[in-house]
Amino acid sequence: MRTFAIKRTLKLGVKSLCLHGLRSILTVLGIVFGVCSVIAMLAIGEGASQEALERIRQLGSHNILVESVKPPEDQSASASRSRVVEYGLTYDDAERISQTLPTVEIVVPTREIRQNIRSRERRIDGLVVGTMPWYMDVAKLRLKQGRFITWMDVKGKHNVCVLGAELVRALFPVDEPLGMIVRLGQQPYKVVGIMEPRADKGGEGRRNFDKDMYIPLSTAKTRFGEMIVKISSGSFDLERIQLHSMTLKVNSLENVVAAANVVEDLLQRHHKKEDYKLEVPLELLRQAEETERTFNIVLGSIAAISLLVGGIGIMNIMLATVTERTREIGIRRALGARQHDIVVQFLSESIILSGFGGLIGVGLGVTLPWLVTAFFDMTTQITPWSLFLALFISVAVGIIFGIYPANRAAQLDPIEALRHE
Repeated sequence: MRTFAIKRTLKLGVKSLCLHGLRSILTVLGIVFGVCSVIAMLAIGEGASQEALERIRQLGSHNILVESVKPPEDQSASASRSRVVEYGLTYDDAERISQTLPTVEIVVPTREIRQNIRSRERRIDGLVVGTMPWYMDVAKLRLKQGRFITWMDVKGKHNVCVLGAELVRALFPVDEPLGMIVRLGQQPYKVVGIMEPRADKGGEGRRNFDKDMYIPLSTAKTRFGEMIVKISSGSFDLERIQLHSMTLKVNSLENVVAAANVVEDLLQRHHKKEDYKLEVPLELLRQAEETERTFNIVLGSIAAISLLVGGIGIMNIMLATVTERTREIGIRRALGARQHDIVVQFLSESIILSGFGGLIGVGLGVTLPWLVTAFFDMTTQITPWSLFLALFISVAVGIIFGIYPANRAAQLDPIEALRHE
């Protein structure tokens, strides 16, 4: 019996809404756009946040990154005259940190040289990274073929290299690269490994790891020395730098921040000028996660305003409907309908409007992020909870903004309602 009553109520609600089809559709649009904007904005925000978080995670939450930085006073001085500028991290820094901090399991020094990499008639500008065998694990790199640099390569100063995915595509579009020779200047290097493509393709102001060429650190030190020549505006500058960066792997997350403080203290003691930069990905990760939560709250709040506007539209239409159907309400009350029946009737119409709009909004909300990704190459990520949340809010909006018109309809005096024209 109760199931029959519910079906009858819903049927009457749909029939009443269909009598004013255009008005009902326009009312539903407010909910549709509100739900769609909630899902789409959360998907875009979540995608951007996850992309940033993934870049930080690739740096390693157990790692501490130290980079050489040219001091501002050296930059201004070198711009006015040619001279030798010495700055940055040293091999002694790496040895000192390794021997001083028991919580630092691995110290990976690297040296970077921008070079033109050649293979027969093909060439591409890439970054030559002189490093150690354990760099691959610390930097979370993955091999596609072959092997990475070994300790024997470092000890023997072998001319071997491992190529990033983009270098392989540019230098060996057809040939099998393993065992082939690439050249840096006149020096030949045998390709012993190929890296998997990185998810982070770089971009403006960001490094493209797929264009890296890895060689033993000892080989880089022997072949390129410590001098870097920079030519600009008819003058040239000489920079002496031993190491461009160091990656330190700490034994546990609890010791990362404390180890970073000790490393910074050691560097301050042995560097007369601030020619280094220290980053702790763990702290960056925590800050990014907090920013992500705040960002999602802001985006969700902005989108929720659309739902609020849609809810106000539903209330406005339902109040107008109550006025139009005053005589109908009086007839139903005269035939024995209770106030509860009138409330349920008008509330069901409000819920039908918001629920139907919510379902359409969910469909559009799922489609819009896909279009953004396809046409604008932006990362979007739709989370299941955002779909349920948006649909739940749309139904809640129908209930909340439908209660007042439903109660107003139920409280009409039956006799006055019958007299209404």
